[in-house]
Amino acid sequence: MIKKKKNKHDLWKRLHFKYRLSVMNENTLEEIWQIKASKFSGVVLILVFAFFLVSITSAIIIATPIRYYLPGYLDSEVRGKAIRSAIKADSLELQLKYQEAYINNLRDIFDGARQIDSVKIPDTVSVSENDPSLKKTGLEEEYTKRYEDEERYNLSVLSPASANPMEGVVFFRPVSGIVAGKFDPGNERFGITVKTSPKETVSATLEGVVIFAGYDIKTGYTMQIQHKNGFVSVYKYNALLLKKTGDKVRTGEAVAVIETKKEEGKEDNAAAPSLGFELWHRGNAVNPENYISF
Repeated sequence: MIKKKKNKHDLWKRLHFKYRLSVMNENTLEEIWQIKASKFSGVVLILVFAFFLVSITSAIIIATPIRYYLPGYLDSEVRGKAIRSAIKADSLELQLKYQEAYINNLRDIFDGARQIDSVKIPDTVSVSENDPSLKKTGLEEEYTKRYEDEERYNLSVLSPASANPMEGVVFFRPVSGIVAGKFDPGNERFGITVKTSPKETVSATLEGVVIFAGYDIKTGYTMQIQHKNGFVSVYKYNALLLKKTGDKVRTGEAVAVIETKKEEGKEDNAAAPSLGFELWHRGNAVNPENYISF
């Protein structure tokens, strides 16, 4: 037992035994620098130095892009940035296609190669017309045809009957222009004449259903639209009709195009393009200027 204690004491003493390291001038033998240290302090110093070296190296790797060069390193932030960049690139590509289609449509319109209302918005989803799953069966086609024939002139879906004909009704101006012919039922003028620009688009004054669309010898291409609350609007002297009998139209929707010039034998002020507009309520002609501001 005594021998073991002596050995432990000798080991502790050897670890703490100090050594002297000197640096001397070879010519003058003058001592320039010296250090005293034991084995124990040397080991502690080496461990402390290694700890600081590992800490500094880890901080540099974590805080700088050097970590991206380490093999097998996977950074979720980098992956997220890559995914967001890919999504943004796809969005920019799609936006570029829309812009290119828009510019091409404008170029065709300016060159006169595209008709009015022929511009179509590019759609990313297309369905084949020959898809068997979309074809109607014989019973479906028969039911659809019967329903369309029965509901063609049914105006009950527009609005229920009301004691006040103006309730919920907001008239839309059919064309922009100057009223040249006034309403005068005594002289068989059941409407007004509005002078406008050549090829002006005629808009529906109210939501309704086209009950007549055709050519008349006196009034040219004429259209009549049945509206809710018993109103009927009439549009005369058109060069082109954009709707046919039975079509449903919305308020302000284009229904016709004005002629470039008037023909002989028509109403006054025929030198300029004009629209003959009439408004009827429950079989009686009313003055359109009482309902619409031209």
